[in-house]
Parts: sequence; structure tokens; C-alpha cells
Amino acid sequence: MKIKVAVFGRRELVDRFNSYITNNEEIEAIPFIYTKANEAAHLVEKAFMCDVYLFLESLPYLHAKNKIKKKRLPSVQVSFDEFMILTSFYHLKNHHHQKLNRLSIDVIEDKHVDEVLAELKLDTNDIYTYSYGMDTDVDIEQITNHHLELWENGKIDYVLTSLKEVEDCLHEKGVPTYQMVLPKINIDKAIEKCKSIAILNMSKSAQIVAGYVRIKNWEKIKEEKGDLHLRELHIKLYQVLLKFGHKTYASVLTNNDNQYVIFGTRGVLDHITNHYRDFPLIKEIESALDTAIEIGFGLGLTAKQAEDHAKYALDACLRTENSSCYIVNDRQETIGPLGVKKHFDTSRLYQALIHKAKLNNELSYNFIDFVQLRNNEPFSSNDIANYYRVTKRSAERTVNKLLTGNVIKIVGEEKPYIKGRPRKLFQINM
Repeated sequence: MKIKVAVFGRRELVDRFNSYITNNEEIEAIPFIYTKANEAAHLVEKAFMCDVYLFLESLPYLHAKNKIKKKRLPSVQVSFDEFMILTSFYHLKNHHHQKLNRLSIDVIEDKHVDEVLAELKLDTNDIYTYSYGMDTDVDIEQITNHHLELWENGKIDYVLTSLKEVEDCLHEKGVPTYQMVLPKINIDKAIEKCKSIAILNMSKSAQIVAGYVRIKNWEKIKEEKGDLHLRELHIKLYQVLLKFGHKTYASVLTNNDNQYVIFGTRGVLDHITNHYRDFPLIKEIESALDTAIEIGFGLGLTAKQAEDHAKYALDACLRTENSSCYIVNDRQETIGPLGVKKHFDTSRLYQALIHKAKLNNELSYNFIDFVQLRNNEPFSSNDIANYYRVTKRSAERTVNKLLTGNVIKIVGEEKPYIKGRPRKLFQINM
């Protein structure tokens, strides 16, 4: 499963980040590139359906921090630590041939500088540190003027800055300025942190799924074609179900009622919700047996509840002479029949997604695919999270956009956990 990471940075930093994850199959980077750090707050609004928000620089994160906290977005900032300062000092001395004295430096927290200077036993009297991490609003002009005043008073020979804007301003004024070097190890650590946060936030369904499968009109088949033929059909059916169980990590059992029982959790649930329109298990069984079958799935918080609901779903199959599959969820609502397409106006939905919900083309098409795949059945934010393979929080932000644009409406609730609040269910509003 890929983790979608919104990466905020200048072009050169984002390109460097992408080069590090070229062979990383776990990370999908969604770039949000700025030229000025204050653009980050606006870019955060455009970043949704992402699992984690990664900032490659300190100042853009500070600009977006209030919005991140307000929206409770999972965010990571590449560490600005002692290793970054040490690496920058190394480059100053060995690449730019600068002595590590008579310099001015700006950082988020001055404690990192103090620790490096103490470790290297450097004289701190002619090294000036400006810390901006606690500033309510980071003032580039104020930081620039701090360095410039030291330069004009002859107290420093150059500036080491953590801020691109400060470097540009001081270069214009003729002050020798170097921007700090971002070590690869700090980016690697940030990537690992992104993965940890995303995994932690992944929504794990606690629902149990039970399924009953039986040959339709098996007594009539037995009467007309005999026990041997019926036994052959059961062997073929069992083989198909074992294959299905292996695919969905489910157990397949038999009982005394000429039917099979399937027990599973998330794997079965994902398979069902991803195949509302074209339930392939029915087609596969029909092809193997050349006869009609009945499938009933039940969802529940306990095995007993799931079993009972599966029996209700199986009873619903009696309404038709053809093969059919129904689901009864934990609220005892019947969904189905699966594999029968429910039509809706995709063109009208697309226009609503673009103009009312303000989604881009790609997300609009993806959402239409999602609705079609689920056969226009009610869905939760967790269903969106599973479909897009993002965290529930990311999915909820998209749901809010759809609700605000009046594209979807609330049609009920489900309670897939024994504890906790129920989930809201939605359906397209057209």
C-alpha cells in the first residue's frame, strides 16, 4: 500500500527528494512547489487526499502551522538539528574555505547551535545567533537587518542562513551569505516518520464478515439429476470458494444444510465493497457449476451477529429465480443485489464535482469511478479511505468538500466498532 505524501518545497528541494524515493515503492510524493515561503499556507488548502504533509524547510512550515493545527493535519518537518548545522559547517570550511568564526547564523532554535559550538570547542564570542522559532510571525526583513547590521559594523565576515529569502536579500546587498545544507539523513528520517504516522493513522475495521453460499434449488437438482451430480457440483463449488478464501484471507467451512460458510474480516469486506457492480464470485461459480447460486453476506461486531445477518441476506436471495447476492449490514439494512448496475448521470455528477465541490479533474473522475464501483450504494469516509488508500482523516476532508458543495448527502449511520461513535453514511445527492 502506497503512502501519499504532500511534499512542500522549492523546486530544487522537491527534485532532490524525488531522487531519494525513486525506488521506494511505499511512498508516492505529491509535490507542492513554491517560490516564496508564505505560499505554503495557501498550498495546504490544495493538498487533500494525502496521508501526511511533509515540509522540506522550516519557514514554510511556520507559515502554514496555524492552518495545519486548525485542520489537525498529520505533518512532518525535516529536522533542523545539530547534524544539519555540523554538515553546513563542514561545507563552509571544506567547500567555501571559510573559517568558523566571525559569522552570523539564523536558526529555529539556538540550542542546536550552542550544542555544536560546545562539541567543536569553538569560541562563541564572534559567532552571533538569531533564533526565530518562537516568533509569532517570522519577519524576513527583521532577520536580514540583524545580519546586515553586524556586517556593516564589521563584526562578521559572512552569514550562514537557514532561509532562502534571507540569502537572496543579503546577496542583493553584497553580503557573503551561504544557505544551510540539508543532509540526506534528515530527509530519510522524515520519510520514515511519514510512514510511521500514516501506518498509525490507517483505519482498521473491526467488523466481522460471515457469508453463506448454497446452490439454488439444490433439492430439485438432486431429484432430477441424482446425488452424484449434486456431489460433483459441491466439489466444484468448494474449490471456487477455497480460491476466494485464499484471495480474501477468509476461512471456508461446510455445514449440514448443503451450504458453505465463509468467515473473514477486512479482506472479504474490501472485496465486497470494491465489487458492488460486478460481483465476480457469482460469475465464477456460475461458470464452474452451470447452475444458479445464492450468496448472503452479513456484517457484525461479533461472529454471531455476522452469522445472523448472513442468514437474513441469504433469505433475500429467495426473491429471484436467478443467481443473486445480498448483504445485510450491522444495522440490518439489506444491500443488493450485487452485480446489478444502478445507473446515475455521470456527466451531471462530474459538473457538480468540478463546480460545486471544487475538485480537480483527476479527483472528480476517481470519485465517479468510486461511486460506480460501489454501485451507488451508501458509503462512509472510511470507504473512501480504503478506496483511495489514504488515511481516514484525509478522506474526511474530501467528504467535507463534497458536503459543502451539496454533491452528497447524509443517509444514515453505521457502527463498525464495539466502542466509539458511529460513522455517517453518504450518497450522491442527485
